[in-house]
Amino acid sequence: STNIITSITAEQISRSPDSDAAAAVQRVSGVSVQDGKYVTVRGLSELYTTTSLNGARLPSPEPERKVVPLDLFPAGLLQSITTAKNFTPDLPGDFSGARVDIRTREFPASRQISYSLGMGANLLATGKDVLAAPTDGMEWLGLGGSDRALPGVVSGFGNFAGQSPTQSETNAMVRSFRNVWRPNGATGSPNVSGSVSMGGNDPILGRNIGYLASLSYSRSQELRDKEVRAYPDATVLPDGGFREIDRFEGQTGRNSVLWGGLLNFSTMLGTSGRLQFNNSYTRTSDNEARSERGFSENLGRELFVDRLRFVSRSVRTHQIAGEHDLRDNGTRLQWSLTNSGVTRSEPDRSEIVYTRDTPGGQLFWLDDPQSAARTFADLDEMSNDASLDLRLPVGNSLNANYLKIGALTRYTTRDADNSVYSIQAPSLGIDGRELSPTQIFDSYSGSDASVFRVVPLSQGGSYSATDMLAAGYGMLDWGLSDRLRVIAGARVEFNSVELDADPTIGAAQRTSPEFTDVLPSLALNYSLTHNQNLRLSASQTLARPEYRELAPVQFRDVIGAENVIGNPELVRSLIRNVDVRWEWYPDRGELLSVAVFGKQFDKPIEQVFLGTSGTRIISFANAREAVNYGVEFEARKSLRFLASALEPLTVFSNVTLMDSRITLGNNSSFPAVDRPMVGQAPYVVNAGMTWESLNAGTSATVLFNRVGRRIYSAAEAPFPSVYDEARNVLDLSLRFPVVGGLSAKVDAKNLLDAPYERTQGNVVRESFNAGRVLSVGFSWSR
Repeated sequence: STNIITSITAEQISRSPDSDAAAAVQRVSGVSVQDGKYVTVRGLSELYTTTSLNGARLPSPEPERKVVPLDLFPAGLLQSITTAKNFTPDLPGDFSGARVDIRTREFPASRQISYSLGMGANLLATGKDVLAAPTDGMEWLGLGGSDRALPGVVSGFGNFAGQSPTQSETNAMVRSFRNVWRPNGATGSPNVSGSVSMGGNDPILGRNIGYLASLSYSRSQELRDKEVRAYPDATVLPDGGFREIDRFEGQTGRNSVLWGGLLNFSTMLGTSGRLQFNNSYTRTSDNEARSERGFSENLGRELFVDRLRFVSRSVRTHQIAGEHDLRDNGTRLQWSLTNSGVTRSEPDRSEIVYTRDTPGGQLFWLDDPQSAARTFADLDEMSNDASLDLRLPVGNSLNANYLKIGALTRYTTRDADNSVYSIQAPSLGIDGRELSPTQIFDSYSGSDASVFRVVPLSQGGSYSATDMLAAGYGMLDWGLSDRLRVIAGARVEFNSVELDADPTIGAAQRTSPEFTDVLPSLALNYSLTHNQNLRLSASQTLARPEYRELAPVQFRDVIGAENVIGNPELVRSLIRNVDVRWEWYPDRGELLSVAVFGKQFDKPIEQVFLGTSGTRIISFANAREAVNYGVEFEARKSLRFLASALEPLTVFSNVTLMDSRITLGNNSSFPAVDRPMVGQAPYVVNAGMTWESLNAGTSATVLFNRVGRRIYSAAEAPFPSVYDEARNVLDLSLRFPVVGGLSAKVDAKNLLDAPYERTQGNVVRESFNAGRVLSVGFSWSR
């Protein structure tokens, strides 16, 4: 490869307990995964990492993030995950951490059918008493049901700006909401998974067609136990710490579903061309119930909060691609047309808040605008992508010199809506408020009642965006000698975004950033010996703000938690990158490499925590500049050099040490002191050992991962930044044949069950345990 890349293959994934792309990619050097979904590379925030599927960019189904959540892609559908850490002109230029390319499985040379079935348990949840959200529809398929949809009688009034509903209409609105507010008690279910695939290469209508059809499904029971959240107060204690306020304790129960399928075809066009048609679809959902209690400093009373939340996400892609050898001298044309779309639906999220006047006293519904709220959020994004690459041999054919030119165009549209409604009853007495939520909204919503009001909250609104990208490049790969190659060129990218934001309260606003950038790149690859390479590269790339980061529309959380609002003044960041890597392949399957990297940022985009009174808000801002630098070590070595009996054992590890420093400039959104960049971990460690029988039928793998303490979000002075604390993760995996084509696997994940912990100074902002997960599965193929 001309690039500095690392790949995780289907074979490696099959030897691990990783069930999706997010779990698998964290084994790559310098890669860490936040919230089990979002990839960050070399300590940079997810803004600097992009994701593509079969070479074409994927839109993100998350309203507040640019990166695609990789837990959307089941491991059974993957051929490889490749991370390119340095830029060459034939790649899109809007990454600096890495470009993650997911390749779906290719068809086998001969017809093959395979099945798998697995079952497991979360030791904290399965068979135990857990919180569970009421179901309504086909949640087992990631579908929420029509009863969760925004009622027509409510949506008809929009944001209530032009008209006010009558009391009768208000009562009709209250009755139209699902009268479901609190979690159920349940027994934690077992985890289940299964897949089926069929592929081959057969003559169809006189032409050999390669094909692969695959479907996978999994359902898991998750639990956040011993859940704690709190915030710091501006009051500084004698020891220099901050007073803890708004401390809540509770538990979250979640049922998660992930399923997906692909249907790929390929055929040769004569002897010099190939045509591919790739289709994939994945869907995931989380049906979540959360219950917590704590003391609100702002309200001055104890609160009991119940939240029900259902979120589904989907990604679909359709791609037709071709490769053509135009001449015998190596002239090659590659092209692709890709249509992709993502959705995210969060229908009918509910929050209900109760309180009491004295410890141990009677609970009653809190009289507050946010004490009974329903949220309806939808996101729909579609992208059309066309690319063309032409490779032309030039000069001496013995040195395999070539000129590569190409173009790409992409047109993306996004529509996002977030509607929040508060149900209030200012005239309802204490006797009525002491009833359960179901009784309250049943008893006082009759057509002749005059108790309720329905009010849209300011934490809502909608935005739409159109994004047009046009790019062209030229790149020369020239052999200066039989050992030294130079890869040089530049890419020009024009990007135009039009974003219209319509908050619930306030005037609509349009922002239209437009940039044309020239992105040069120079790389030298030197073959020190037949199995050693030295790679050097320098380039300029960029990072564009995500649509949600530009939209001044506020997304809300429960009382006392955080809201997120965009900043339409953001501009894109420019990044200058330098990489040096030495790599040695001493034997089959073995590797030793050392890489040094450095990056200099102009106007980096940072997530900031605004310590406002009452409502806490996260937003985004451009700092002045920043630097990021580090070193990566990677090794994979068989132990057969110690003794022949150790030949089945292979040890492997990758360690990344890094640091960054951001210069904030005159920006009141940031604290006065310089600090590392948001998302920057000082180190990432992956290590493991695999034992594989000489006939490759049985294997056992132990995997260890640790990501250092890193900034989750910056904070406004006088508060310190918010950090995700380091935690250790240990996984085990065993694979062995049973009989014939039947094989089995045993996996153990998160064996240490170290708590997830987020801190701000001396205050624990969030903490919970997720539980150890054990599973056993069988697969059969013929």
